[in-house]
Amino acid sequence: MQELVINLHMHTTYSDGSGSHKDLAAAALDTGLDGIIVTDHNVLVRGPEGYYREGKRRLALLVAEEIHDRLRVPQKNHLLAFGVSRDLTSLADDPQKLINAVRGAGGLAFIAHPSDLAAPAFNEGDISWVDWEVENFTGLELWNGFSEFKSRLKSIPHGIFYAYFPAFIGRGPLPEVLAKWDELLESGKRIVAIGGSDAHCLHYKFGPIHKDIFPYRFHFRTVNTHILTPRPLGEDFEADKRMILEALAEGRAFIGYDLPGPTRGFRFTAQGKDRTAVMGGEIPAQGGVTLQVRLPEAAECRLLKDGERLKRWSNQVICTHITTEPGVYRVEVYRNYLGRKRGWIYSNPIYVR
Repeated sequence: MQELVINLHMHTTYSDGSGSHKDLAAAALDTGLDGIIVTDHNVLVRGPEGYYREGKRRLALLVAEEIHDRLRVPQKNHLLAFGVSRDLTSLADDPQKLINAVRGAGGLAFIAHPSDLAAPAFNEGDISWVDWEVENFTGLELWNGFSEFKSRLKSIPHGIFYAYFPAFIGRGPLPEVLAKWDELLESGKRIVAIGGSDAHCLHYKFGPIHKDIFPYRFHFRTVNTHILTPRPLGEDFEADKRMILEALAEGRAFIGYDLPGPTRGFRFTAQGKDRTAVMGGEIPAQGGVTLQVRLPEAAECRLLKDGERLKRWSNQVICTHITTEPGVYRVEVYRNYLGRKRGWIYSNPIYVR
């Protein structure tokens, strides 16, 4: 299968970002991405979708929407709506109706930044998702780059440090979000995990200090969603858009933190008695299943079953485990970077039934 690197969840001047769609496309082309999904707040922008080119490089730019109830105080429950052709903001006050409308329109509904805690030192509120009784959403944003940044903002000095040294921010998905994902998976739900940058390129002032937090190019080199597709990008944008959304819907994807090192080439597969499966797929346990992980380079690899660590490999490139036990299997990969062990890759599950 073909691997495409997609950065999703970002904002332009149509909401609270500082760049245009062309600016984002130029930054994405410069950083080697295959696609981006732009998600301005409560506005579905018409016109910018399509291919953007620079020399021989090509990028697919999709327009989606981040929807929330503007009137709710305090602010909660942001939803990423992919693949819809009309604005559904009028339903934002009822998360279940909104999810139903997105799915009914043939779109994908992803819970944005499930845990997005307050940063009082910077007057930033808690905008986490709280209505967990909802059903039928496609998945959740397991790793949100900007939410992780907010979680580091314990004081003004912390903010200044991370503004100038942003490479120190990334450590992995917030533990409470990982735990919630595993809880949902263990309950029998198929919940697709994606990673989003939540890029804004905001202009901040700390007294006499003026700083962009953070340039789009930086975000596009960090938390990306890698998808597996049956072919590379072609010449038909609508067909490519459907292909990208289908891969996300089925969970044929992993989250890669590409700053410490490129995560292209990661694979997690299962071989059974008479069939194979990739991330997002199902396979019967009968006759035994061989789970195999291939890493882009040697690192620490962990295989989890139903949210619990089953096996750990150190400094390996190929990792193999044979099982006859049904369960939800997923992979986490860690590597050392800037003096700390950091999350590098988080796979979507393979479901052994």
